[in-house]
Amino acid sequence: MSKETLKNKKQRVKKVVHLLKRYHPQADCALYHKNPVQLLVATVLSAQCTDKRVNQVTKTLFKKYPTAKTFASANLRELEKEIHSTGFFRSKAQNIKAACQKIQKDFKGKVPNRLEDLLTLPGVGRKTAHVVLGTAFQISSGVVVDTHVRRLSNRLNFTNSNDPKKIEEDLNYLLPKKEWIYFSHALILHGREVCKARAPRCNTCFLEEFCPKKGVKRK
Repeated sequence: MSKETLKNKKQRVKKVVHLLKRYHPQADCALYHKNPVQLLVATVLSAQCTDKRVNQVTKTLFKKYPTAKTFASANLRELEKEIHSTGFFRSKAQNIKAACQKIQKDFKGKVPNRLEDLLTLPGVGRKTAHVVLGTAFQISSGVVVDTHVRRLSNRLNFTNSNDPKKIEEDLNYLLPKKEWIYFSHALILHGREVCKARAPRCNTCFLEEFCPKKGVKRK
């Protein structure tokens, strides 16, 4: 395949976004939450865990711990038991408690709405910060890069990297800022339903015309 020009790649991104909006118009964050701190906690729990499992856990978890204050004062062992099935429960519980303590101490009990501040919270990386800013505050701080976005952005040849930060930089450059939030949600949804890791459904994919299928094994 000949090297694609930046101009052509941007045109292809535009067409992909158009089709995503046509077929996934309601794409949104799949994590259950009622406020920013619950979204932050759910996103921390989603690391190496499915959103479906996280939502099963948080359905009862958020009844017991609805606010940053309640998480900050939680008994660590009890919290570990509550989130055990999400995996890595010890580090997740420790980070959630510590992050909420910092929110109480430094941000008056409110989840901050600046990227720089969110990244000071224990257990919060760029992915979690972008999810919280985009979904809870409607602030476009960067494209969320999870496993689905990483896989699809490579297959679509929008990036040549497997490093989340570099992928984010590539996508931020190609996409208009106003599309950053939606694009993440739509690509995640498309990755779950169509462009799966082991068996991508290329023959029924509405993006096939604009997808180089980079790395996909041809049958």
